Amino acid sequence: MPKTIKQSVVLKGSPHQVYEMLMDEKIHAAFTGAGAKISRKKGGKFTAWDDYIEGTNLELVPDEKIVQKWRASDWPEGEYSEATFEMEKTKGGTKLTFTQTGMPDGNYADIKKGWVEFYWEPMEKFLGK
Repeated sequence: MPKTIKQSVVLKGSPHQVYEMLMDEKIHAAFTGAGAKISRKKGGKFTAWDDYIEGTNLELVPDEKIVQKWRASDWPEGEYSEATFEMEKTKGGTKLTFTQTGMPDGNYADIKKGWVEFYWEPMEKFLGK
């Protein structure tokens, strides 16, 4: 049965900086240490972590929201989840609320931990905690 991940983190950057970290392939590669190719268009494709992650942009609201059809390369063929990143200006930075629905059971724990380890913590470090 598909599962949902919901996490939030407060980052020391503006909503614009946080949005650019996720959508600008050069900045994305800088904070993750892995290659990324990211279309900035709705319906455009993206890859991250040297092609381990791939998907399509479903909705893009600059500096506010990103919704992506998202999958890891080791998932069953054709299986996707939906990842939503919402940025909200807050005192001292940006509250990033992340929701990922339709997670395959067998990948849930690793992916849930992976967002913290491979995204939120490196983003905090990159922006300065």
